[in-house]
Amino acid sequence: MWSKGKLPNNIIEQDYLRLEYFNEQFNDKATTKEWDDLYGKIYRTGDLADFRVQQPSWIKKIINHFNLKNSSTAFYKMTPGCILPYHKDKYLKYIKYFNISNPQNITRVIIFLEKWQPGHIFEINGVPIHNYKKGTYVQWQYDTEHLAANLGKTNRYTLQLTGTLK
Repeated sequence: MWSKGKLPNNIIEQDYLRLEYFNEQFNDKATTKEWDDLYGKIYRTGDLADFRVQQPSWIKKIINHFNLKNSSTAFYKMTPGCILPYHKDKYLKYIKYFNISNPQNITRVIIFLEKWQPGHIFEINGVPIHNYKKGTYVQWQYDTEHLAANLGKTNRYTLQLTGTLK
C-alpha cells in the first residue's frame, strides 16, 4: 500500500546540500547477501545525514504536514553509480529507539528534494516514479518493496521521514 503526493513549493530549502553525509551499509545481512549473489559487490545505500547531524529547522513543517508521531528524518544523497536494489525496509534502529511494538504501524515517506533528472530512479511495487517535481513524495506502510538508483550524472537528494500514524 502506497501513495504519491506533493508538498507546497515553499517548504524545502537548499541547506541539505551543506549537511555532512556519511555512508552506512544496509542493515539486513540476508538481503545484502542476496544482492551480493545477484549483482556482485557494488556501491549501494548512498550517504546519510540523519539524526546524528543537526537537521534544518524546516523539517518540522514537513513532519507536521504528514501528522506523524515518533518521527525520524534522514537526508539521503545518492551519487552517480549508486544503486539500492529492491528491498523492504527493516527499521531496526527506529523500532528499538521508539520501542515500537507493532511495526505494521510504521510509515515511510520519501520526499524528492530536487526535480527529476535523467538516470534518477525510484520504483515502488513495480511502479517507476519519474519526471517528479521538487517536493513530490511517495508514502508507504511498513514493508512495501522498493528500489532506488542513480545512473545519471548528478547527485540525487531525498528526505526520508519515518513515523507512526497519530
